Amino acid sequence: MRKEWLLRGIAALGSVGLLIPLAACGSSSASGDKVELTMMESLTTPVRTVLLKKLIKQFEAKNPDITVDLVSPPTDSADQTIRQTLQSGEGIDVLEVRDTTVGGFSTNGWLTDMSSSLEKWDGWGNLTTNAQNSAKNSAGKIWYLPYGFYGLSLYYRTDLIKQAGFSNPPTTWSELLHQASAIQDTSAKRYGYAFRGGSNADSNVVAAIEAYVAKDLDTTNAFKLKSGKTIFSSSEAQKAVDTYFKLYKQASPPSSSSWGYPEMVQGFSNGSTAFLLQDPEVIATLAKSTSIKESQWDTAPLLKGPSGIAVQPVATAGWGIAKSSQHQAAALKLVEFLGSDSPATTFAKQNNLVPIVKSALTSDYYKTGKWKAYATMQGDPEHYLNVTQPREVSWWNDWVQKSDSQIQEVLLGKLTTKELLSSWDQYWTQKWKA
Repeated sequence: MRKEWLLRGIAALGSVGLLIPLAACGSSSASGDKVELTMMESLTTPVRTVLLKKLIKQFEAKNPDITVDLVSPPTDSADQTIRQTLQSGEGIDVLEVRDTTVGGFSTNGWLTDMSSSLEKWDGWGNLTTNAQNSAKNSAGKIWYLPYGFYGLSLYYRTDLIKQAGFSNPPTTWSELLHQASAIQDTSAKRYGYAFRGGSNADSNVVAAIEAYVAKDLDTTNAFKLKSGKTIFSSSEAQKAVDTYFKLYKQASPPSSSSWGYPEMVQGFSNGSTAFLLQDPEVIATLAKSTSIKESQWDTAPLLKGPSGIAVQPVATAGWGIAKSSQHQAAALKLVEFLGSDSPATTFAKQNNLVPIVKSALTSDYYKTGKWKAYATMQGDPEHYLNVTQPREVSWWNDWVQKSDSQIQEVLLGKLTTKELLSSWDQYWTQKWKA
């Protein structure tokens, strides 16, 4: 995914006070005083910041007793800035929280549990099941309200699969290997698949493994089987990784061993590769591209495993409230506003996210065209499982570095796929026992 999740800190908070109910907290707005909230975003971009400011103006118009100061640190240092501000205990009310930062933030006592308030909120029922489930952690606490989801789908070149004699895109990982291999023509510099060998290469490998072990998968912790063992211990995992790495050997450019998001999308858009696994933001990227026509590409649902089930490892982020905020009630109003139908749909559309509200998924925007694949998956949870990966653990960044490094070793012939899976199995087994 292009949205690379940054390393979270493990700074400790000296003492944590008792949780104060939101309704009893907050501003002195009841007495007529104006409340000033400080809101801090993490995945900062100029366009996104402009959009947030527009939404904030709408909120302020509906809540004239509340003003919001949006702080937009550079993306590369944003999480560190948020962490330091939270640690100081002042200067922040509402903040962007991601599935990779929520663990550290909540463990240190920096976030407010919004569960008792949001479950009574009249907008809770308007959220998709996926949004409700993703909002709550295993203990039922809500540290942040998601604003949308990043999820994989298959992008395919309609022109290239037609030239190869295929009338439809692949629906399974094995079909992808078959079609990509058939399309490959190195003499013409045409390749089947945009392989991800660079940063976050583990994400696509794990997606394949999860599809192959889907029937035995623990959807609440998608690195585990229902038996409690890791997914990497399964015999089906071996079949998955063998299929996946054949995509590199038989159907990908040699240079893709180091490809990340930009190279993958470029290879697809310029016609070098026929298939691409990526997030929905690619829809907007390709729509603006001058090197590919709309008629030359489309999207298809995520690939299924042998059991006929695809597994969607959902990545998400959202808005949380700092425990140290002196304006809990006003901050909750802002979070609820951003999660309501119109603002939530606007934010999801303009940031190319799978939306959190039911009304958006039933609109033509998401039901037709390039977004149709995502609507198909959302509407068929039996065959397209939304699962939660253990991204909140403190060692997640260490895992990404380890797995990416070992994938490189496999590509270079220094490590077998069997050794790769054994190493991953041992790593997670030991971490969970610790």
